[in-house]
Amino acid sequence: MSVLTLGQVRIHSGSSTREAALQEATDILVTAGAVTPAYADAMRQREETVSTYMGNGLAIPHGTNDAKDAILGSALSVVRYDGGVDWAGEQATFVIGIAGKGDEHLEILSQIAILFSDEDDVAKLNAAQTPDELFALLSAVNE
Repeated sequence: MSVLTLGQVRIHSGSSTREAALQEATDILVTAGAVTPAYADAMRQREETVSTYMGNGLAIPHGTNDAKDAILGSALSVVRYDGGVDWAGEQATFVIGIAGKGDEHLEILSQIAILFSDEDDVAKLNAAQTPDELFALLSAVNE
């Protein structure tokens, strides 16, 4: 099963707040059938304990361990905010929401981390003009 589909990839020209970005990530994951709306609260709780900002313009919000009941399946949401998101004082451009059934989120997290650890890859992700282009660059997460 694919954790990422084209419909789960968005590009916004403007900026957003962390709260709105968390809600959008949840909404995409709900539409994908991966989580219940309650997952947004689990994401917020996670941010209160530890910021999910990873560096290189990437935040990867995900729920707390208590959120298992809110997770129906594994999926990603990918939103690029070209105006950025103030993420607890850091500037996030990419907000990648993760829902993982069982331990699958660890594997998904590591694939995203590898992609964003390479500056050339990050430059390509930032340069993608359309959701289609962005999806093509990220589609390795489905393998």
